[in-house]
Amino acid sequence: MNEPIVLLHGVGLDSSMWDRLLVNGALGVTGREVLALDLPGHGGQPPLRRPTTLSEMADDVARRLPPKAHLIGFSLGALVAQELAARMPERVLSLVCVSSVCQRTEEEAAAVARRLETARGDFAASAEAAVERWFPKSSSVSPHQVKPEQIERIRNVLLANDRESYLHAYEVFATGDRDAAKALPLITAPTLAITGSDDPGSTPAMTLRLSQLVPGASALIVEGARHMLPVEQPEQLARLITEFIDEAEWKADAERTRNANTA
Repeated sequence: MNEPIVLLHGVGLDSSMWDRLLVNGALGVTGREVLALDLPGHGGQPPLRRPTTLSEMADDVARRLPPKAHLIGFSLGALVAQELAARMPERVLSLVCVSSVCQRTEEEAAAVARRLETARGDFAASAEAAVERWFPKSSSVSPHQVKPEQIERIRNVLLANDRESYLHAYEVFATGDRDAAKALPLITAPTLAITGSDDPGSTPAMTLRLSQLVPGASALIVEGARHMLPVEQPEQLARLITEFIDEAEWKADAERTRNANTA
């Protein structure tokens, strides 16, 4: 079928976060159209001037989606993708959730609430803390060949955010996993959840929970990786995504053939 792939980035980032996946990971040469969309309030989209919800963010993205697509969501983008997959099963052919939160514990919810408060009080310090969380200077990982200029580019994207817009989006990220979890059992698309073994925010436990809540979903943990899988390990992530989508399309084709033969 070779239906398009749609990429949804994380909070405070923009569609450029997928560049290494498209170039180094060669996701862009799979024979499918690949669309990297900016979430509401991010990148080239209009800023958010009032509080928003996960549902409203999904509505906005839905208006820009192709009629049918494979959805790949990262972090906040994964929550938006889950909402879309639950709501529009006829349009979402498969779903890959990269570094997604799911049903945070009380301790995890308190930690992300503190990060939101930090962002409200000192936006620049919040951006710097995010970069350090993703690419810790103390880590033995050079994180998987991420160059200093690539980290600097991500820092600049974070700092370029409209502050009000970022805070509204971050509030959705900080609380949206509760709403998203309610919809997970409604998802019928083939689903894969992936995270890094060393991701402190979107933990392996969350990825396993997500895969247990979505019927038939599977989970993969990438050893030695942290949160920014599309930047840290673009080749491995692109391979996993491509293999998963190929299998989903093959199964869908086989199902259509069976149905045609029994009609």
